[in-house]
Amino acid sequence: MDQTRDGEDRRGRRAAPPPRRGKGGRSGRRPKDPLWAKLLVIFGALIMLGSGTVIIGQKLIFAAATGSFNQTQLLDPGQPQQHVTINGTKNILLVRIDSRPDQNATDLVRSDSIIIVHVPASHDRAYLVSIPRDTFVQIPPYDNGKSAYRGGHDKINAAFAFGGQGLTGLAARQGGFALLQKTIKQNYNIDFQAGAIVDFQGFQQVVSVLGGVDMYVDERTPSIHIGYNAKTGKQEVPARVDANTVAHPIPGVNPKVYNVGYQHLAPWEALDYVRQRDWIPDGDYGRQRHQQQFIKAIFKEVLSGKVLTDPGKLRQVLAVIGKAMTVDNGGISLEDWIFAMRSIGAGDIMTIKTNNGQFHAEDIGTFGKVETLDPTSLELMNALRTDTVDNFVLNHSDWVSQS
Repeated sequence: MDQTRDGEDRRGRRAAPPPRRGKGGRSGRRPKDPLWAKLLVIFGALIMLGSGTVIIGQKLIFAAATGSFNQTQLLDPGQPQQHVTINGTKNILLVRIDSRPDQNATDLVRSDSIIIVHVPASHDRAYLVSIPRDTFVQIPPYDNGKSAYRGGHDKINAAFAFGGQGLTGLAARQGGFALLQKTIKQNYNIDFQAGAIVDFQGFQQVVSVLGGVDMYVDERTPSIHIGYNAKTGKQEVPARVDANTVAHPIPGVNPKVYNVGYQHLAPWEALDYVRQRDWIPDGDYGRQRHQQQFIKAIFKEVLSGKVLTDPGKLRQVLAVIGKAMTVDNGGISLEDWIFAMRSIGAGDIMTIKTNNGQFHAEDIGTFGKVETLDPTSLELMNALRTDTVDNFVLNHSDWVSQS
């Protein structure tokens, strides 16, 4: 990839992948990992299997895909029961959790990223809409059988934590997902027909199997996680993160920089790039946009001829994706999902920005200044509910992310 000296060692060689950190090597805050690639790739894999582009051993690949998915109940069983059918509009809730391998089993886990995949009734395209994780909302009361949350106002990512409080493992994820779903329903009146939770640890393997990804870097993006000593060229962490999660540059360490342009990102570069939010002008909204662009890039890679015509690689990709995901298919068989989404290709996925990609602050009494969805974003939420996203895009074309 094209890179300034910030991303090279002193002799101009390509920087090596970041080494694993041992004791004493932590940067002070766990990096924010990419997320939505693996989330949509699983549904992209289903779409791919149903599409006419598959020209090899479809039954074999289908068996590999459906057999590797972790399927369980995530959707709130208390929501109004409707006749289950693959027909009609589909809203899919995708959640990436902010967990760490070394944390205690009972520690609260918040949803690090939240995205809604909207598939119109025509089933010929898909829209991706992120809800900023710091969005201030009303969280309803919830009893998970172990702990009862009384309800209140908080950031939307806290709903997942409160829903799983007192539980561990899969039960905590199920409780967290259910309360997050109820929170979105209460604030935006959106129902979901399927859902999934992603485990970041498995995503590293997905990108590795694909051998990296081609994508367009749309703004100069310095890394707060990977840098190089200005004198020795050795890799070091370029930032110190304080108690308020503000990243301060460390003198004498040049951050790795991802420059504007089309690039092939190695697996470790791709993961690092889509983590960044601290030193880019649009902060978390920029990170959301990069992650959504990354979804499309990964999906395009999976749909490429070099993957589709290689049965071994395709099975390997699907198996790794399956291990990284926990899926609730909403009572609809995976076979039906595959067939219904067969017309959606990589070029039929559109990402839409909430708040037009900018922080929207609102002063709410004793809570002070908090982040909320602006009136136009609330129109978008209503469009997701009423299957009128096409009209929203026509009236707000500048809200569509370019990738």
